[in-house]
Amino acid sequence: MISTGEIKRGITVEIDGTLYQIVEFQHIKMGRGSAQVRMKLRNVRRGDLIEKTVQAGDRFQRARLDHRNVQFMYKDGTHYHFMDTATFDQLALDEELLGDAVSYLTDGMVVQLSEYEGEAIGVELPASVVLAVTEVEFGIKGDTATGATKPATLETGLRVNVPLFVGQGDKIKVDTRSGEYIERA
Repeated sequence: MISTGEIKRGITVEIDGTLYQIVEFQHIKMGRGSAQVRMKLRNVRRGDLIEKTVQAGDRFQRARLDHRNVQFMYKDGTHYHFMDTATFDQLALDEELLGDAVSYLTDGMVVQLSEYEGEAIGVELPASVVLAVTEVEFGIKGDTATGATKPATLETGLRVNVPLFVGQGDKIKVDTRSGEYIERA
């Protein structure tokens, strides 16, 4: 069990038999009455977001997730195929289950597969990935004191704003949590 004082972003909890991942939370102290915790939760299986307000001190069942390293092999329609790096077993995950992670997956990339009671519920990406720029629009030089940017399309189809000096064929590092450009690799 986990109390509201111990919650953190990214923790998976079970509420009313449904798995939720905590996206963000905020402690609220009212002028009168007890403190409350407002949470934004993402349904792990369906992907929809809900907001829930609970009393401070309430307890939730923490979901015990199993993690194992898997390597991305290829995409086949809407299915993404992975191979367990320890047992070499192969599994296919649906695009809806992976969510935004599909924008960062490249051939041979190793990610962590999250499982709950033997059922795959998603993958955890590294904090940043290196991707190649396949197409970049022309940037207009001028007032660069504000950090001028231009849109670029990466090898996975993800669109990111990059600085003017980044060109086609360059490799850049992208933050997987925010989807923003970090640096040239």
